[in-house]
Amino acid sequence: MIGSKRQCIGLIFGGNSNEHEVSISSAKTVYKAFNSETNQERFTVKAFYINKYGDWLDSDSSEKILIDEVENNKTKKQEIFNQKKINFLDGIEFQNIDVWFPLIHGFNGEDGSIHGLLRFTKKPLVGCGIIGSALGMDKILMKTIFSNLNLPQVNYLVFQNADLNNKEVKNEIINEILKKLSFPLFVKPSNSGSSLGISKVISESEILQALEKAREIDPRIVIEEGLDVREVECGIIGNSRLFTSEIGEVSYESDWYDYDSKYYSNNKIIIPAEIDSKITKEIKEIAIKSCRALNIFGFARVDFFLEKSSNKIFLNEINTIPGFTKNSMFPMLWEASGLKIEQLVAKLVDISLDL
Repeated sequence: MIGSKRQCIGLIFGGNSNEHEVSISSAKTVYKAFNSETNQERFTVKAFYINKYGDWLDSDSSEKILIDEVENNKTKKQEIFNQKKINFLDGIEFQNIDVWFPLIHGFNGEDGSIHGLLRFTKKPLVGCGIIGSALGMDKILMKTIFSNLNLPQVNYLVFQNADLNNKEVKNEIINEILKKLSFPLFVKPSNSGSSLGISKVISESEILQALEKAREIDPRIVIEEGLDVREVECGIIGNSRLFTSEIGEVSYESDWYDYDSKYYSNNKIIIPAEIDSKITKEIKEIAIKSCRALNIFGFARVDFFLEKSSNKIFLNEINTIPGFTKNSMFPMLWEASGLKIEQLVAKLVDISLDL
C-alpha cells in the first residue's frame, strides 16, 4: 500500500453517448476490481453516473446503479431549467477525489471532452489527455496522421459534411467510391465506437443507405475497402514508456465484427494469437508508434487487420477508453500478459501518478 491513506478513485460512467450501456458494463467491472480483497485496503471508489440526458447523479445514486440496486433506465431528466442557477455539478461532492477514472465511451468522454473538464479539478486521471483522446476518436484525423507517417492502412476515402440531399453531390460521391475502391466496403461515421453507425456494403445500390446511416451519427464519413482479414488487437499501458500486451485475435461467426457480435455473441478469443513471432513483433512496434503519433498514453487498445492471403498488417484504429465488459478484449489481453483485472486497475492508477 502506497501511503497510509486510501486513494479515492472517482469513477465516471454513463454519459450522453450511443455507447451508454457499454460504459455502465465497463464501470461495473472496474468498480468490482477496485473493491476486491486485493485492492480494498488501498482504494476507495466514489461513483459518478451521468444519465442519457447529461445530468450528473450524486455518488450514492451512482453506486446503486453499479451494484444493480437501481436500473439506469429509471433515471429521469432533471428539471434544471427552472433553477435560478444552472450548474450541472451542483450537489456533486468531488473535492476528495485523488485520481479520476473516466469510463465514458464515445461522445463527451472518449473524445477528450471529459478530460478537459477534469483538468480544471487539478487531479490526475487514468488515461490520456485531451489531444490524444480527440485524435483517437476521430477516424479522419487519425487516418490522416497515420498516412503521413506511412503506417499501413487499408485503402479509404473521406467525405466531410456532404449534402446527400443534393442529387449532383450524391452522384459525385458514389462515382468516386466506385472509381477508387473495391467491394466490399465499410462505411463509418468519423466519430463513433463499438461499430455503431457502420455498414458493410457489397453493391452500389447499398451505398447511399450506408452513407445516410453513418451521417445520422456524424456528417464526416470514412469509407474503407474491405479485405479478407483476421482481426487482431494489442493492449497498451504506460506513460513515458509504453508497454504492449500479448496479441489477441477475435474469431466471430457473424459476417463482420459489428456491435452485436462484440457484446452479445460468444466469439472465440485466442490469446496469444496464432501468428508468426516476426509479425507479432511488428504489430507491437506499430502499436507503440501509432500511440506516440497521436499522443496517446495511460491505456489504450490498438486494433489491426491481418490479411489472410498475404499476412500483411493493416492498422485499423486506436481505442483510448477500451471496454472493460465481460466480453472486452482489453482486460483479457492483460490477464494473459500477467495482470489480472484487480492488478490492472491498480497499475493504471500508478501510471496516472507516474509511480
